[in-house]
Amino acid sequence: MTMKLQDKVAFVTGGATGIGKTTARMFAREGAKVLVTTDSNVEGGRETVRLIKEAGGEATFFKCDVTKATEVEAAVDKCVETFGRLDYAFNNAGFGPDGIRWPMVPISDYPEDLWDKMIDVNLKGVMLCMKYEIRQMTKQKYGSIVNTSSVAALKPLPEFGAYNASKSGLIGLTKTAALEVAKDGIRVNVLLPGPTGGTTLMDKLLSSNPDQMDKFRQIVPIGRIAEPEEMAEAVIWLCSNESSFVTGLVMPVSGGLHI
Repeated sequence: MTMKLQDKVAFVTGGATGIGKTTARMFAREGAKVLVTTDSNVEGGRETVRLIKEAGGEATFFKCDVTKATEVEAAVDKCVETFGRLDYAFNNAGFGPDGIRWPMVPISDYPEDLWDKMIDVNLKGVMLCMKYEIRQMTKQKYGSIVNTSSVAALKPLPEFGAYNASKSGLIGLTKTAALEVAKDGIRVNVLLPGPTGGTTLMDKLLSSNPDQMDKFRQIVPIGRIAEPEEMAEAVIWLCSNESSFVTGLVMPVSGGLHI
């Protein structure tokens, strides 16, 4: 542990499970104070905070639906009220087809309500988060934002229409934000995870089709799926001063799947 983020403050959406949970805990291990948000999985979000505190870190939980501007603004305000500032934001809340709750459907049959829901959470939700994060960071003349897209933005999957569109849209949204705020001392980058264990989407896909793991091993050049810690390490680097000249980066962490 290097404590490279000592006395900084991090804001994490989708912090109840998988990459979000692991990254929130890694922020804390590196010395940052963390505000963890989630919407539906409140128990999971509070568990993330409990684990951080048990390890000696500082964290608090705030329930937030990222598709509602008033809730996002309140969450950012809570972060600043609690910890005094906002240095890092990891906009990770999102979801995709899992074959169980959210079906995989060809565009010719795509349900309009599923399209609206996925675009609302995955794309609009990140826009709203950045809107209020940037307002605070501009006051400080300092900040780093990382958005979670997906390798599917570069290698689309059939029957994942809204997911592919929302995650591709995040690349353009991130680059736009990076250009707008670069002179304010704020950096904005986007992470494109490949298949990652311990995430809700991956766990449900694998539970509904156990043979899928072998397929992932075959298509990922490195020959395995990632661990959440490997994504978290990338987020920490993008937030830290070690990447101080990096903004607008589209960063696949995919085991070569994006090639």
